[in-house]
Amino acid sequence: MITDQDHRTPAPAQQRERMLDRVEAQLRSLLNDEYRRHSGHARAAVLVESLAELVAAGGERVRPVVLFTGYLAAGGDPDDQPAVDAAAALELLDTATLLRSDVHDRVAVRRGMPALHVARAAEHERGGWGGDARRYGAYTATLAGDLALACADRLAAGLTGTARTHWDELRADRCVGMYAREAMTAAYLDDPWPGRCVSGCDSGCRAGWYALRAPLLMGAALAGRDDLTSVYEAYADALHAAWRLRGFLDGGPEYAWDADLLREALLDGDERDVAERMIRELVGRAGRTAGEARLPGAWRGELVAFGTRVASL
Repeated sequence: MITDQDHRTPAPAQQRERMLDRVEAQLRSLLNDEYRRHSGHARAAVLVESLAELVAAGGERVRPVVLFTGYLAAGGDPDDQPAVDAAAALELLDTATLLRSDVHDRVAVRRGMPALHVARAAEHERGGWGGDARRYGAYTATLAGDLALACADRLAAGLTGTARTHWDELRADRCVGMYAREAMTAAYLDDPWPGRCVSGCDSGCRAGWYALRAPLLMGAALAGRDDLTSVYEAYADALHAAWRLRGFLDGGPEYAWDADLLREALLDGDERDVAERMIRELVGRAGRTAGEARLPGAWRGELVAFGTRVASL
């Protein structure tokens, strides 16, 4: 039977979708204001416009989704603005990282359109401008990344207490984690098999699971539920390992040709079955952690279902 209370209280997915709509509006408003500030200088405005186009192209908004899941599950008020600001800041932080990674990895297409450094290099060539077009494109993308960080920090300025600590740590962890990954790859020591994720990531890998751990903890902090820290960490730990294993098995974007070779060399039918079983066990562990947490029943179920979706089970 559906009660009046059921009508008054939106389902978890509906609450989250409404907050995601507000994130989209916040991002548009912020970047539109930034564009207007520089609209008197056509060249300067192009940089803001390029960033706005990339942000508007969207993607899955994974980090806002995770933050709102942790926030609403912890009893956060869906009408509060700080959680929306924090989610938009996470999206801009991820955009800054994408811009730098696209230049480094020579990515040609991002979110269904030419990567920013490619588009600006093409503009340079069409205009017959002086200097090197590739360097111009790369530098423009780097500056757009800096602009994204500036906008993210503006949104995060109101964060206080533990939420602010998580934001500051994440900002640093992203840089350190990207360097650690690059250094391991350059030294030919990077093993694509995510065994460390399964056994427990060390401190040098912390930035590698920013998409789950940090947003969940920020959500709990914004909801005033720092008591959920250990629960969310355990949930994120298991789910991150499952996600990394799935990426290795299915050839996700972070796994290059060396992972393909390792899969062919190590994984016959039996080994793949073992890996699939490990994924199910990890997702089950995450689900048990969520199921035993002091959270509303609907949100415990949502965390369990979310883990299944992340690991593509």
